Amino acid sequence: MLKILIVDDSNFSQRTMANLIKKFLEDVDIYFANDGQEGLEAYKKISPDYTFVDLLMPNMSGKDMIGLIKEFRAEAKIIVASADVQKRVREEIEELGIMSFINKPFNEEKAKFICEMIRNDLR
Repeated sequence: MLKILIVDDSNFSQRTMANLIKKFLEDVDIYFANDGQEGLEAYKKISPDYTFVDLLMPNMSGKDMIGLIKEFRAEAKIIVASADVQKRVREEIEELGIMSFINKPFNEEKAKFICEMIRNDLR
């Protein structure tokens, strides 16, 4: 069973991502966290195969959380899904070693692309 953690402060975004991921990936357990602090704790507890992260969240930003996750497990597979698309921010995030950066809103086309990338990564 594939474990996916979605870290986003929007319940709507969490549900949308989960439903679209389940549409394109089978045998997946999806877990949720509402901010960076919860996300870091959930990551350490669940040890997900893939983590979807929003950047703009209360308590701890997605960027800070990604940095701490990468310190904990350098090979962590992280996909950023965020509306924050400033070139400088994107470059800083990509330097942390993420798998992909997708712009919100998360839709069927983006979900299909990401799920195909995950399937290829699993091979």
